[in-house]
Amino acid sequence: MSATSPAPSAPAESAAAEYDFLAPDAGLRPPGPTPSQSRFQVDLVAEAAGAAEDKSPSSDASTTAPSSDKATPAAPPDVPDPGAGGEEAKGRFRVVNFADPSGAGSAASPDSAPAEGLQNGDTVMSETSLHSSTGGQHHYHYDTHTNTYYLRTFGHNTIDAVPNIDFYRQTAAPLGEKLIRPTLSELHDELDKEPFEDGFANGDELTPAEEAAAKEAADSKGVVKFGWIKGVLVRCMLNIWGVMLFIRMSWIVGQAGIALSCLIVAMATVVTTITGLSTSAIATNGFVRGGGAYYLISRSLGPEFGGSIGLIFAFANAVAVAMYVVGFAETVVELLAGVDAIMTDQINDIRIIGTITVILLLGISVAGMEWEAKAQIFLLIVLITAIINYFIGTFIPMKSKEPMGYFGYDADIMWENMGPDFRQETFFSVFAIFFPAATGILAGANISGDLADPQLAIPRGTLLAIVITGIVYLGVAVSTGSCIVRDASGNANDTLSSHFTNCTDAACKFGYDFSCKIDESCAYGLHKDFQVMSVVSGFGPIITAGIFSATLSSALASLVSAPKVFQALCKDNIYPGLSMFAKGYGKNNEPLRGYILTFGIALAFILIAQLNIIAPIISNFFLASYALINFSVFHASLANSPGWRPSFKYYNMWVSLAGAILCCVVMFVINWWAALLTNVIVLGLFIYVSYKKPDVNWGSSTQALTYHQALTHTLHLSGVEDHIKNFRPQCLVMTGYPNSRPALLDLVHSFTKNVGLMICGHIRTGYRRPNFKELATDQARYQRWLLKNETKGFYTPVFAEDMRQGAQYLLQAAGLGRLKPNTLVLGFKNDWRDGDMMNVETYISMIHDAFDFQFGAVVLRLKEGLDVSHIQGQDELLSSQEKSSGMKDVIVSIDTSKDSDADSSKPSSKATSLQNSPAIQKDDDDDGKAPTQPLLKKDKKSPTVPLNVSDQRLLEASQQFQKKQGKGTVDVWWLFDDGGLTLLIPYLLTNKKRWKDCKIRVFIGGKINRIDHDRRAMATLLSKFRIDFSDITVLGDINTKPKKEHVSAFEEMIEPYRLKEDDMEQEAAERLKNSEPWRITDNELELYRAKTNRQIRLNELLKEHSSTANLIVMSLPLARKGAVSSTLYMAWLETLSKELPPIILVRGNHQSVLTFYS
Repeated sequence: MSATSPAPSAPAESAAAEYDFLAPDAGLRPPGPTPSQSRFQVDLVAEAAGAAEDKSPSSDASTTAPSSDKATPAAPPDVPDPGAGGEEAKGRFRVVNFADPSGAGSAASPDSAPAEGLQNGDTVMSETSLHSSTGGQHHYHYDTHTNTYYLRTFGHNTIDAVPNIDFYRQTAAPLGEKLIRPTLSELHDELDKEPFEDGFANGDELTPAEEAAAKEAADSKGVVKFGWIKGVLVRCMLNIWGVMLFIRMSWIVGQAGIALSCLIVAMATVVTTITGLSTSAIATNGFVRGGGAYYLISRSLGPEFGGSIGLIFAFANAVAVAMYVVGFAETVVELLAGVDAIMTDQINDIRIIGTITVILLLGISVAGMEWEAKAQIFLLIVLITAIINYFIGTFIPMKSKEPMGYFGYDADIMWENMGPDFRQETFFSVFAIFFPAATGILAGANISGDLADPQLAIPRGTLLAIVITGIVYLGVAVSTGSCIVRDASGNANDTLSSHFTNCTDAACKFGYDFSCKIDESCAYGLHKDFQVMSVVSGFGPIITAGIFSATLSSALASLVSAPKVFQALCKDNIYPGLSMFAKGYGKNNEPLRGYILTFGIALAFILIAQLNIIAPIISNFFLASYALINFSVFHASLANSPGWRPSFKYYNMWVSLAGAILCCVVMFVINWWAALLTNVIVLGLFIYVSYKKPDVNWGSSTQALTYHQALTHTLHLSGVEDHIKNFRPQCLVMTGYPNSRPALLDLVHSFTKNVGLMICGHIRTGYRRPNFKELATDQARYQRWLLKNETKGFYTPVFAEDMRQGAQYLLQAAGLGRLKPNTLVLGFKNDWRDGDMMNVETYISMIHDAFDFQFGAVVLRLKEGLDVSHIQGQDELLSSQEKSSGMKDVIVSIDTSKDSDADSSKPSSKATSLQNSPAIQKDDDDDGKAPTQPLLKKDKKSPTVPLNVSDQRLLEASQQFQKKQGKGTVDVWWLFDDGGLTLLIPYLLTNKKRWKDCKIRVFIGGKINRIDHDRRAMATLLSKFRIDFSDITVLGDINTKPKKEHVSAFEEMIEPYRLKEDDMEQEAAERLKNSEPWRITDNELELYRAKTNRQIRLNELLKEHSSTANLIVMSLPLARKGAVSSTLYMAWLETLSKELPPIILVRGNHQSVLTFYS
């Protein structure tokens, strides 16, 4: 036994006291967890560092013997806590409330037997058996491979957990309690961090509907579950052996002959066998819930296919109830007519009997699955008895049956019936009549939620049912063709006359001459008598009972299948209006509302009483779902997803594809117009679901294939050299948080949407200890924001020491293969004269770095500014599509420390305002979408001020590129040839719907005496580039000296930033320049005087010519690196672009991006 440790030191004691409030009283047992409870309560206990070593013989074992069987009460906080032996005793996590999956009540002794109802060998422990706070030892009672959560693993005191099935369950899984393994952070991070944050692995989240269903399943006790025989084999056999077996099989043999009849059965069986194999593959690729065909297709191909097929499959099953019931009613009416007991007339009698029948079937279904299963067993016994009765009858030839064409087994009859004898039919029309008899293979899969082990039951039961029913169909085809002639009169006097011996039929051998076949007036034989199997059988009424059994069992199976499939569809909320049918009742979660709806649909079709038109549509609906099940397997195999690993191995992707094609062919063979109608309905529902985009993520093969294709194409693209004709501006846009600079995002998106790549770069600086987990969360959140706002781009945040380093990271690493940015887009740094001038140095260095990496550079300037992140709640004002639910009134809060437009994020302002914004603290909404940030919740304590005028203007300006631009101009000042990017961007812009009414005006520099020549040369160049323009202006006065007041304004602006080295000693000047590299020397100011004047003059010309333009696109002036100080360059950009409409300064990387060659 472990020796008790000495009393801990004072700090440890105080720490224990501090955290002890988390521990509940050991005598009080908390209630059992809800099915979604996923954490044990854990406290951090600072134990004595010098805990004595465990001296018991079983010290290395995973269990420690308890010292007593009684649970001890919790100690007061000031009592020291002796620790169990262990090398990691200090600051260890300990379980203080082990969540008991069984919800057992009072504290149990550690040796008590596990409570009933636990699965997977879970061991029950009360918290007292785990944590004793008095002088005794700790009582552990567990097994390392069950709930060893945060205890000793392999005899060591570690929180690392061993593999356990419960870690892999979905939340609120019906089969057992979901456990959450220790996160990487809990094992890896320092102990002073917050240890627990709940999270899900990718794609493990359940939709609210699935979680509710899982809770219901977990809460229910005594649920009826079926094995493979009762649940699948019996159902499939009853559904496949329809009324066709008794009243159409003999007619098919008469028309097609024995050989072609066997071929028809074989063809139908091939289709159903391939589908059965595909169904088995999907059903064994993970846990199957209720919903049958819909569940299998939707989880494989996604909600678009699943939602469209699920609806028509449920509807087809509902109409199939009517078809089978009418088949039953027709047989009853024929019997009534035989004894002259018709109530009104035939049609109305079918309606009356059909209505009574469907009400009785509804009663059986609503009574529960157990009653329905018992009814199915009884009906199967009757059906098998009828089949055996027929086969016995074929071996008992009777003289009285010979006039009706039955002579017993005979080689001549068999040979005569071997070939076809089509009368008003073709091979395919006969096949179309038989094929519905082969459907029904999904009857077992449709109640997948009621099977004890769907993964075992569905493959075994379905495939065995196909084999057994196929053999019986073939047996009936061969036996009827071998002992019954095609035509018989039923008249015992039609014997051979002695003088007429020219008789070649098989019946002649038996002394009969059925001359009625010449004028086709025979009433008996394979061709004419649908009830010929009753004639052959040992006891005729049993065949009638078999017909009743076949029709009623199929009707019952369909009546159960339709509501179950429909309920699963409604639970997934793919069609929001149908959610009321998702509710289940009773221990088996019976869809009573679905039963009533199915009953209503069935009754409506029963009242028609003529189903010759409806039957082929039903067959086509079933075939459409078979085709998609086969296609699902092909698609999943093609996508090559690691998650596709069915335990059923006897499938092949190409066989499944062949099966899907076969199903489509059979659809058109059976009835071409019904096949077209089915395809139109499926396509319509598919488009509807695609448009609605249900918020579900099932890890479908469509996702897997999209990834596979994207990866393949990206790799393929990397092997091809870029060509000028295919150049696209691929922009790295320094937006910060994507919603903080809407104008920058919208403008770049306008010319990259569906044309090029856009990456929203965000540099986060000033963190002493970067929180990478938060970075990953933000990345997912803002990527969702971009998708929600229909912005085609990627959000890429990085942590960096400073802005320049972050920009270098992004310039080097953003993108993949050929999908890499080639243009850096920045917002103009409006506040460059405020604050630290090193920020200007950094900003200009980012532009230099872009050119060093052979990037183009684009700078956008709005006179109002770009950054709206300091206005909290701005997304509501911008009428953002993504709103927080329940937020009615908008509160706007101003963060006074407005951030620079250039910095993607600074801890002093925007980053903190964003991180402290209530929306960040708020958990994601239930639908899995995070609210747009920054948003403000209704909070009375929040300081609220009305928007001031400048902020109002800023918000309006930030929206201007979201609107249609109307008739205006985009003025392109193409002063320097940079490869053509300055011209390409406005061309791409004016191709977009919002900008298409704007005309391009081109401004170029030139000499006064060559203006016409320069204009013609530019017009020729633009026409060769096939770029439309409305006007070309040659500026001959570019080199005129600017106005004196503008020059003096420039000098006044740069005055504070000059070095003035002439006024100080050389050494002092050098020291100052080294410490403040942004200072402007007198030498460089004089050297670049002409360039400075040109920027001032260009601003005058811009105001003169382009003051009314919607957008100005202008060549970005270049500054030689190391020669021009950052402040002078910044002053040039400021002077050039001030007091103008929106202007973008563009400089390509001087590689051609336009060509006039084809």
